[in-house]
Amino acid sequence: MRKCFGSMMVLLLVCGCITTPAGNAGAPVNIPVPEGNLKYTITVTKFKNEAGWSGKWSIGDGFTTIMTDSLQQSGWFVVLGDKEMRGAAMAEQDFAASGRTAKGKKTPKIGYMTPAQLLVRGSITHVQNKTAGSGGGLSFKGISIGGSKAKAEINMTMYIVDSETGQVKASTKVVGSSKGGGMKFGYHGSALGGLRGNMGGFKNDNVGKACEDAVAKGVVFLIQQLENIPWEGSVVSASRGKIIINRGSREGVAVGDKFDVGEPEEIRDPDTGEVLDVEVEKIATLQVTKVKEKIAYCKATGKGVKKGMTIMPAM
Repeated sequence: MRKCFGSMMVLLLVCGCITTPAGNAGAPVNIPVPEGNLKYTITVTKFKNEAGWSGKWSIGDGFTTIMTDSLQQSGWFVVLGDKEMRGAAMAEQDFAASGRTAKGKKTPKIGYMTPAQLLVRGSITHVQNKTAGSGGGLSFKGISIGGSKAKAEINMTMYIVDSETGQVKASTKVVGSSKGGGMKFGYHGSALGGLRGNMGGFKNDNVGKACEDAVAKGVVFLIQQLENIPWEGSVVSASRGKIIINRGSREGVAVGDKFDVGEPEEIRDPDTGEVLDVEVEKIATLQVTKVKEKIAYCKATGKGVKKGMTIMPAM
């Protein structure tokens, strides 16, 4: 059975403090290797520095960079540009639409940006850096080795909020630390965090390594919550026996995958109008026969499949 993780819009608020528990400082963080999981689109907004920490680099920007790279390298998500990059893209689209630029096939167009199903946002509330440290580290094939003798700790709390309802779905306190003297970041599957060699800035900094450790733990927590979020898609075409769905290789769909298909029915609270649940009455099963980046072609076992129907991983 494919691992499936949902399509509801979720807002990740990351606030907080990271302090590695005593006796576990510098322990490797193991990111699970994706095994045919279905993916969400995700973007990172800027992390806030509420700890009052200042150094040679911006800890908020560093967190954004590390988180974006970690999510991309993990293989669990379809990672979009961060909030600043998406804002710049929208500004370029507006400029192109103003009539002041040359027109062509590659001219940025409004209405084509990929929406994010998950949004990551954060605040750092505590930073402790005992000494300045003497050097950066090196990472290769998923393993980073620190070269500093300093120790840094950062405190952070993560909240997962359903952006459609505003309800907190899950929360956790995350502890990130960097202890010098050859500490390992034992990330499995890929080099997470973006700290690759002695390249200056936060990449050489013990606080930066603590940020990397915190982000890795945050990514693990996020992955663990996905099983509780239903993954879904839609039928975009169903004519002359050819059925096309709006999920493809980008989202982890593969030939042979099976999906239940049917009409969704929302169950609403008559007092508040809140959606309490969404049920899909299965009318057929789809099996993927051909996959492109953003769509997949399917054959149906059953009749009555129509455009607009909802698909969910077959049970």
